[in-house]
Formats: sequence, C-alpha cells, structure tokens
Amino acid sequence: MAPLKPCLRMAGIQFLRDAFRCQKPLGPQHAPVRGYATPGPAKPRPYGGKPKPQPIVGTKPLVGTRNPASPTPAASPTPKVSPDLKPKTGTVVAPYWRISIGVLLCGSIVYSMFTEPLQLEAASIAERDTLAKRESGINLTSPMRLRMESFIKALQQEIVVALETLDPSQRFRIDTWTRPNGGGGISCVLQGGKVFEKAGVNTSIVYGTLPRPAIAKMRVNHKALDPDVESIEFFAAGISCVLHPQNPNAPTVHFNYRYFETMDAQGNCNAWWFGGGTDLTPSYLFDEDAIHFHRTIKEACDKHDRDYYPRFKKWCDKYFYIPHRGESRGIGGIFFDDLDEEEKDQEQLFSFVKDCLTAFLPSYMPLIQKRKDMPFTEKEKEWQQLRRGRYVEFNLVHDRGTSFGLNTPGARVESILMSLPLTARWIYMHDADRGSREERLLNVLKEPVEWV
Repeated sequence: MAPLKPCLRMAGIQFLRDAFRCQKPLGPQHAPVRGYATPGPAKPRPYGGKPKPQPIVGTKPLVGTRNPASPTPAASPTPKVSPDLKPKTGTVVAPYWRISIGVLLCGSIVYSMFTEPLQLEAASIAERDTLAKRESGINLTSPMRLRMESFIKALQQEIVVALETLDPSQRFRIDTWTRPNGGGGISCVLQGGKVFEKAGVNTSIVYGTLPRPAIAKMRVNHKALDPDVESIEFFAAGISCVLHPQNPNAPTVHFNYRYFETMDAQGNCNAWWFGGGTDLTPSYLFDEDAIHFHRTIKEACDKHDRDYYPRFKKWCDKYFYIPHRGESRGIGGIFFDDLDEEEKDQEQLFSFVKDCLTAFLPSYMPLIQKRKDMPFTEKEKEWQQLRRGRYVEFNLVHDRGTSFGLNTPGARVESILMSLPLTARWIYMHDADRGSREERLLNVLKEPVEWV
C-alpha cells in the first residue's frame, strides 16, 4: 500500500490545479521528481515552463538519443503570435473559501475511510453450515440436518457401487450441482444398461424460505410452527432411488426418505419431521418376490415399533393409488410422513429411517439377481411398457414429492423427473386376457394383499 501523505499531497496538487485553475508558480516543495540518473539537486521551475536540458557527466547517451557533443540541427522559426490571441487569465472567485471547503471535504472522506467499520452482510445458515462441516466435521453433537445429509450421501455411494457391480455394461453419470440460496445435490443416473433400462440415485439438499401461506398449510400437522411470522427459513434433505429393469420379469423399485426442519435466523431448529417409504412395482407377479420384499421391510420396522409395518403398509397402499385408473401403482411397501416429536423423539426416528434405508439393498438385490436373465417375449415387453405408462401417470399427476420439487424455486427439473422410465406405452382400450398373468396382477392391484 502506498504511503498516505504523498498520495494526499499529489491528490491535493491535482485538485488545486483542476478545480481552482491556479496560475501561480508552485513552490520548491512541489518540484517534480527528478530521474535517478540526474546528479545534483534539481532546481524548481515555474508551472507550465519548459524544462532545460541538463548534461549528464560521465555517462553514455541512451540508445536512440542524440549525443550532446554532436551538432544541433537548426531550430525552426518560432511562429509569431497575434496580439489578439494572447491567452486570457481568469480571476478565481473566493479562492480561499474554495480551498477551505475542498480541504474539509477531502479530510472528511479520508477520516471516514479509516474510522467507520465496514458493514458486512451476515452469513446465511447455509454458509454457516458449510463452515461448520469444514472446520469440525459431522459428529453426534452436530445438528440433525448435517447428520442426515452426511448419512444419505454415504449411502448413495454404497448403492451406486452395488448397482454398477450388478450391471457393469454401463456406468452411472454423476452430476454434482448447487443451488443459489445454499445446498445442492448429487444426481447419479444410469441409462441403457444390460440389466437396467434406467436407474437413478439422487441426493438433494435444499435451503430456502417458506412464505406465510406455506407455513399456515404446514401448521395443520406441525403446531410448533409460528403462525405470526411472514416467512421462515427451512432445510430439506432427501435421498431417492428408482430402478427400471430391462427384463419384464424383474420388478421396478422405488424409495424416498427425507428430513425437513424450520429454523430461526440463528439456525436453531424450531420444528422438524421425517418422511419416506419404499414400494415394489412388478409387471409380472412372483409371490415369493413380494413376500421377501415385505418381510425385509417389516423386520426393519419391528426393531422400533411393531405397529409401524401394518400402519405404514396401509398408508402406502392408500398413497400409491391411481384414482382415475381404480388401481394401485404397485404391490406396496411402506409410506409415512410428518413424523415428529409427537411420534417419537428425534434420535429414535432418525435411527428408524436409517434402518429402513439400510434394508433397501437386502430387500431388492436378491430379486433382480434372480429375474434379470429370465427369457421373455415381445408381448411381455409390451405389457411392461403399459405398466410403465401407469407409473408415469401417478408420478406426474398424484405424487406429492414431484409436485413439491417442481414448485420449489430454483428446482433442478432433470433430477426431479429422474424417476420416470426411459420408455413407456399407452394403447387405446387395452384389456388383459382372461386368466392370464397380466389379469392376475390387475386383480392384486385393485385389492391390496397382506404379504406377511
């Protein structure tokens, strides 16, 4: 940084020259800086005067300059100046007042630069969370939002590795993205594989602000929310997975688990809840597959509450229902939402969600390994495409997660619509043959079965 006093002196000289049109010569203290090669003191010269050349003793002339000893070319004649064209000198009005005001203004500006503190914008909750993760990492004393984020990101990597091992014909495309207001996500999508036509495993972290109408709507299930505020900060973390196999005999599977909380301006949680679920959607029904899937989920639920599986299984059958078709999307699983302190404490519910997520690979991998290489016909492939059409109808018309995602400002649409299959079909007035495997599936979809 340049010294302050010389900078102010130079600025003051220029200010006086430009603002007051000073015509008087400057004093010796304002003499121009002489070159390093000039010996001896430099004499002050009047303002606007032409500097006289000074010989440099004992030095060689610079390249491209004329030697002082060489003859000087004849000077061109000086043009005569008409008396009428003499430069006019103006009179400065109140010069001392102008100088005093100028010095006062400059002094006040410099004083404010060095005395007034900088007004810095307060860090957002997302920025403070990022700093906390960088400095302290995630541990048992960290806020629940950071612990949930850490767990789902680790599980996402585990699932991607397991699926790539099962289907080495393709690799997942991994996209890491960020949101302007904080957060972001990781989208892992595999398309056109030998086992999976399309597979996606996504994590999403969202920081945002809930407006007053949204707060009023959420207060129906969460009385801890303050109804008198105009807006409130929120955080949401979720992991979702959808697998659409190539073989019609292999079932489609889906899961989604999430954590939501609202916070005050300091980042302290004032309301929270968990939600999620998983369900199986076969095109052709194998009873042993349905039993294995439901039994594995029930075991995870029973570790925490024996009432969870029957309660959440019924909720799942009701949620994944397509009213305009009069049938369910699949053969169910579990579904729950808005589980907060009225259900159990935060640590217990977090443990329950972790066990449900950990049960996913054991519940599905044996099924896909058994069915992925079974032979199938073109007719069976066509039926699979028709069932995929039903899947699309539910997701775009009735699914609350899709609706919430698409209506969130700054949403990443490609990640939200990852759940849709790569191919689907709609055939006008299609009916299943009487007594066929297709008809049996439709009967189960219209009347849910208790598999365990």
